[in-house]
Amino acid sequence: MEKSGKKNGIFVKGTYFDYPSLALIVFIFLFGLVMIYSASAFWGLYLDDAQSSTVFVKKQFLFGCVGLVVMYIVSRMRYQWIRKWTYVILILTFLLLIAVFFMGSDSHGSQRWLNLGFISFQPSEIAKLTLILYSAHIFTDKSGYLKSFAGTFVTALIPLIMVAIIAYENLSTGLVCAVIVVAVWFVATPKPWYLIIVLVVGVLFIVIYVKLAAYRQVRFQVWADPWNQEVWDEGNQTRHSLYAIATSGLFGRGLGQGVQKLGALPEPHNDMIFAVIAEELGIVGVIAVVVVFLILLWRLRFIAEGAPDRYGALIMSGIIAHIGFQLVMNMAVVSNTLPNTGVTLPFISYGGTSLSFLMLEMGIALSISRQIVPKGARQEVDVSE
Repeated sequence: MEKSGKKNGIFVKGTYFDYPSLALIVFIFLFGLVMIYSASAFWGLYLDDAQSSTVFVKKQFLFGCVGLVVMYIVSRMRYQWIRKWTYVILILTFLLLIAVFFMGSDSHGSQRWLNLGFISFQPSEIAKLTLILYSAHIFTDKSGYLKSFAGTFVTALIPLIMVAIIAYENLSTGLVCAVIVVAVWFVATPKPWYLIIVLVVGVLFIVIYVKLAAYRQVRFQVWADPWNQEVWDEGNQTRHSLYAIATSGLFGRGLGQGVQKLGALPEPHNDMIFAVIAEELGIVGVIAVVVVFLILLWRLRFIAEGAPDRYGALIMSGIIAHIGFQLVMNMAVVSNTLPNTGVTLPFISYGGTSLSFLMLEMGIALSISRQIVPKGARQEVDVSE
């Protein structure tokens, strides 16, 4: 095992760097560009105002390149230095989330975006990273509180409030954020009965949340039967996603040869891009994509196990939970295993905000990898250094 990185201001020069993780991230991103072009060429040329087959892939490429540069810069920084800014990041994220209620832009019936003129973004994507950093910080700084359920709940109160704000307009992203907090919480204090209580409360919250709005109940009707005539229009996306999967076969129709993306499957380059992958690359392609993600998660776990302190290990736990759960949730929605809801496929679905902050997360993970230490040598690092 390589030695821990040497401290030098905010930057670290480590004798180890997890190149396999970097290679996997770049590979998935490039694969995503190929699939976005395949999925969006018709949409951009005929159904979008831009009337260009490359409009979406160009934007994704630009965001990806900026994200890779940011990822590299952050990977050279000491992640302990970032911890100093935890409360500043938390406050700014809260302000952005609240701003959505007053000046947010509507998209697909929900008010989730902030439009600054030169750029629009979803604050909820920023919140995912904020929750990883804050949860790791608070469960490290207040570890003594975790000896009781009441103390644990008080410690997790601020993250849970943020999750509730996000879930109010975007249940799917709220679920992802909740899983991040619970994962870091559980790793910090691995007590199964805590998790059972959280799961029960979470299920009750979802039931009440769904009952409060008719359109959410419709999604469950579509999930139960996408061919139900009463919700025929609402089930359009789910039906065509299932058509794409059903006609894929072992090797698929071939890259670029899918038919559901040709106007039938709404916005196939976004949340439903996994359906395009299934239709064009078949079962073999789907399995290959899943295997690549599993290898990436395994590498991230390797970094978590070698993190030099509790804070770094908890950050990695949050990152693993984020990518792993969002991957599973996206595939479950596309296959109608879960009700249709907007969750992107990490690194692959079109979306500048999502891709940029995923790259930033990976930069922090690679920063932790530079300070990997042998098992048993983990220590707490003074963030004031």
